[in-house]
Amino acid sequence: MNVRTPHTSAVRRIGITLAASVSALSLTACGVIDGIGGGDSSAAPEKGDDITVGLLLPDKDTARFEKFDYPLIKKEVGSLTNGKGKVDYANAEASPDKQSQQFQQMIEDQVDVILVDALDAKAIAPDVQKAEDAGIPVIAYDRLAEGPISAYVSHDNELVGEVQGRSLVEELGSKAASSKVVMMNGDPADPNTARFKNGALDELEGEVDIVKRYDTDKWSPEIAKKNMERAIASVGLSNIAAVYSANDGMAGAVIEAFKEAGASRIPPVTGQDANLDAVQRIVAGEQFMTVYKPFAQEATNAAKMAVYKVQGRDIEFDALTQDSVDSESEENIPAQLVSVVAVTQKNIESTVVQDGVYSVKEICTAEYAADCAAIGLK
Repeated sequence: MNVRTPHTSAVRRIGITLAASVSALSLTACGVIDGIGGGDSSAAPEKGDDITVGLLLPDKDTARFEKFDYPLIKKEVGSLTNGKGKVDYANAEASPDKQSQQFQQMIEDQVDVILVDALDAKAIAPDVQKAEDAGIPVIAYDRLAEGPISAYVSHDNELVGEVQGRSLVEELGSKAASSKVVMMNGDPADPNTARFKNGALDELEGEVDIVKRYDTDKWSPEIAKKNMERAIASVGLSNIAAVYSANDGMAGAVIEAFKEAGASRIPPVTGQDANLDAVQRIVAGEQFMTVYKPFAQEATNAAKMAVYKVQGRDIEFDALTQDSVDSESEENIPAQLVSVVAVTQKNIESTVVQDGVYSVKEICTAEYAADCAAIGLK
């Protein structure tokens, strides 16, 4: 695994992983070598195995949260605590207000540690401060929240954008310089959106002609579809050579807009999250690629960080947090940044299938059986 020179954000970046034959979960050892990490993990080991981990996830539209993240974290907490620890779980269903209420309820319930995937990084900061005041450490999960965060575990989010942008440029090839590209970015309130965008622009600017750029409130597919319809009307259906879509939900909406506009061929469209329907669209040749972020590594290591923090196991905690990041309000937050993989038709089997995310049977339903056969997925 390559380590890149730190940017001004103080993030030790993890190198781009595009190799089709490498299982994403083979990266598990990265960032867990012995050594001394940053941050304050000096809490006294007041708790044994009888602990409660609060888990706040942002929505149910992104399939991974309910299907993978929550079950994986719950299983790992149980494993680390000899079955005595438990997870108090709440899903905000895309409402920052609801997430704040859930957060405050967990503080009132006196959970031992909170893992939060913040819908709005700034809005959640007062709740993080309240937890800190109550002696409850908060670990930012997947998205970097503001406030006194104890640690952060996610994927290298600028790298996600770089992988998406690089994939588009390579697919466009010699026609890239003259290609008109639409950017469908995520929710501005999501701290990851700017990182995805910056990473993508590092690869796209100067290489293609970005003709339209949209931010998408709450990552709404409906809003993305309307914006794509506006782009088609403005730029012209046949003139759009590719679409940078920051995630799979919006990618599906973009593709619907092209179909409804009468497109005979869908131009390359990117995505992120490796949702099952996105993988099936890739099989069918409708979506060009998605970014697979190894859910198992992120979730299990988040659970470990939470348990180790509560139990005062500083050496193990530091070994998992050898990267560091800055938020708008805090500097040098101990972090683990997991690398990512671009999934195309060429490597579905060696990534999401090999890692047990989906079986070939789940992907290759009757509707997609012929497409699967055509690309040798069996």
